[in-house]
Amino acid sequence: MVVWAAFLAAVACIWLSRHITIWRGQRMVETLTADDSDGWPADAPFVSVVLAAKDEEANIETAVRTFLEQDYPSFEVIVVNDRSTDGTAEVLERLRSEQPDSRLKVLCVDELKEGWFGKNNAMREGVAAARGQWLCFGDADCRQTSPRSLSAAVRYATDHHVEFLSVLPNLENHTVWERIIQPACSAVMVFWFPPMRVNDPFCKEAYANGAFMLLSRDCYEAIGGHAAVRAEVNEDMHLARLCKEKGRRLYVIQNDGLYTVRMYSEFGQIWSGWSRIFYGCFGTFRRLAVTLRMLLLMNVFPYASFLIALGALFAWGWSGLDFGWRCVLIASSAAIAAQQSVIARFYKLSRVHPAWTPTFIVGVVICVGMLLNAMRRLGGRATTTWRGTTYRADEVVEAS
Repeated sequence: MVVWAAFLAAVACIWLSRHITIWRGQRMVETLTADDSDGWPADAPFVSVVLAAKDEEANIETAVRTFLEQDYPSFEVIVVNDRSTDGTAEVLERLRSEQPDSRLKVLCVDELKEGWFGKNNAMREGVAAARGQWLCFGDADCRQTSPRSLSAAVRYATDHHVEFLSVLPNLENHTVWERIIQPACSAVMVFWFPPMRVNDPFCKEAYANGAFMLLSRDCYEAIGGHAAVRAEVNEDMHLARLCKEKGRRLYVIQNDGLYTVRMYSEFGQIWSGWSRIFYGCFGTFRRLAVTLRMLLLMNVFPYASFLIALGALFAWGWSGLDFGWRCVLIASSAAIAAQQSVIARFYKLSRVHPAWTPTFIVGVVICVGMLLNAMRRLGGRATTTWRGTTYRADEVVEAS
């Protein structure tokens, strides 16, 4: 019992130490705002914004319009309609007819190129038509909340000699499941890819979020472009890895008021989407297993211990508990309190209301299920269906 309690005390200490990690991260990882973009000279580098849209009738108009409203002086927006079967094509045609200055280009992909995954193939088509010295890749479900998003990103990249800049999104969480699960999933990603290590050129950790990635064309070509990740589910992570391997300057930065994204709205979408992300990002059974053990030991174990000790307290009363049980009850309570204090700070930084902090353990339990699902997929025994295309391992099983 004493060993059990000692382990719980160690867990509490580890959680408390993460306050230091958060503090260091706040000091070392910058936040990009609209104020970070001043006026541009006439020779501002030309930027090509490339968006892929697969059955995005509900989102694509907002994504395109908010990019077209950017105040950056020299850019184009290229949207690739990737085999959509809904009204995406009609929305894009209407938007194109409203742009007399031809800043908007719309391309159509009718079939999937052999050996390529859907989004990667669409982005390849977009880049082939792009004229920019810089390439900005985004998602069709993003909404630019500031007209200076592009200006701020390009200004930061050019001023700081960054060749691959990933501006992290602010997540929109509207439903109960979004508010419970997505912050927990984000915490898992931060554990493996802490921004301050990603931004350190001497650390191997590499991370990027495909919602907003700005690359110089020279960097994009040097790392092999989307051809180098043609059969990868999470192409953004693999492009970031290649960037670091090639010795190019990779940087991730938070955003304040520039853009938002609502990743998923229903439980089934969240389960499928984050299982796919874990599967694609971690890539090996070992890393998935380590993440699973970390979640169980650091999160589930203290709560399970507390419930067991609480049951003993109800059964025997405080006076009836021996020294070991009292130590377990106190240590598990301390571990939970330490965890909650850290998660409250993390939620505040992630713009999640701290009132949702107590639900973190529910999100963790669901994350455990998604990690197990990702491990099953990694073994090749399951398929991943995304936007109407079914994949198994590194091949397309069925394309629609």
